[in-house]
Amino acid sequence: MKKLLITGFDPFDGETVNTSWEAVKLLADEIGPYRLTKLQLPTVFGKAADLLLDAAKSLQPDAILCLGQAGGRKGITPEVVGINLREARIPDNQGNQPQNVPVVEGGPAAYFATLPVRAMVSAMEAAQIPCGLSYSAGAFVCNDVLYSALHHFQGTSTQVGFVHVPFLPEQVGDGVPSMTLQDIVRGLMLAIHAM
Repeated sequence: MKKLLITGFDPFDGETVNTSWEAVKLLADEIGPYRLTKLQLPTVFGKAADLLLDAAKSLQPDAILCLGQAGGRKGITPEVVGINLREARIPDNQGNQPQNVPVVEGGPAAYFATLPVRAMVSAMEAAQIPCGLSYSAGAFVCNDVLYSALHHFQGTSTQVGFVHVPFLPEQVGDGVPSMTLQDIVRGLMLAIHAM
């Protein structure tokens, strides 16, 4: 079987759960051609990417799919691009709040995801799971991890991508977009099948 390293984050910004990790925990250990290795990352600039790359070094995965929580989004959104910028609106879980700092000094401005993000969205759309492509992973720790992994695996056979998932209904009040954990997990399974 192919090896997929899949990650989610710990809670941040006063939250008690992070949808990304809650979803990863519920995914089957084998989906389609992939055997999953699950890893929780800390919401900390640099440290999250270092842990991811350390795990990838020993696992030698065929693909890496990182998940993050994006409050305000209505559906599951695979990211098209990672940018070489750390710009934090809020502090990370160790109090870091970088402004206008590159992820990789001297690195390219951006990398495109190497997982088939359009096929992933098509698979979810066919099952009527709310979803869509996203063209900005922001400039917080999610983007930090995406850019770092794309930079590290550039020119190799390891495919890299990132997917943002919405809040869970229990995390938000009326009028704020959310999705049930069941629908998120179902959507992610379809997306992984399409990879």
